[in-house]
Amino acid sequence: QVSELVQFLLVKDQKKIPIKRADILKNIIREYKNAYSEIVKRADRTLQEVFGLQLVEIDTKRHIYILINNLPHAEGQHLCRGKEKEKMGLLLVILSFIFMKGNSVKDSALWEFLHLLRVYPGKQHSTFGDVRKLVTEEFVRQKYLETTPIPLTDPPEFKFQWGPRAEKETSKKDVLNFVAKMQGKDPTFWASQFSEAEANA
Repeated sequence: QVSELVQFLLVKDQKKIPIKRADILKNIIREYKNAYSEIVKRADRTLQEVFGLQLVEIDTKRHIYILINNLPHAEGQHLCRGKEKEKMGLLLVILSFIFMKGNSVKDSALWEFLHLLRVYPGKQHSTFGDVRKLVTEEFVRQKYLETTPIPLTDPPEFKFQWGPRAEKETSKKDVLNFVAKMQGKDPTFWASQFSEAEANA
């Protein structure tokens, strides 16, 4: 059961889809319900020792899990695995933008910012495909970003914030260091972000 669960979690993680406890019970554990926590604990240990991944519950009410990278990060390598590198690079830039703007940005501000990087929502990008879809669907489904509708806006607008996976896989301190490096400044240049990053470290 343990190795079956490990494989199941790794397959799900390829797509970065949050994993529901109900799915684990239905697909893997089946009649061994009583041993659920023991099987999960052992699978988690295997994932940590072999793959450097950690199983984390991000929603304790609905019992939803994600796998996060548990290996020590080399600077700037935060959310990267192979061909996902470019997408994760874009994600890191978006997370940085959200953090630097006070942890929440309107969708229009984000699209404007991406325009400056020559990444256009609605146009096919050679690396990222459909950028709007990548940001509003894929990153949201993977729990890197969260979107909240802004009330009484017409046409409807919404705002972006960090999702629970971003909170677990990187930190505000790392993101601020990334921005500082990009701009060739000291992280203390941004006083309020620096104190927030330190408080969250």
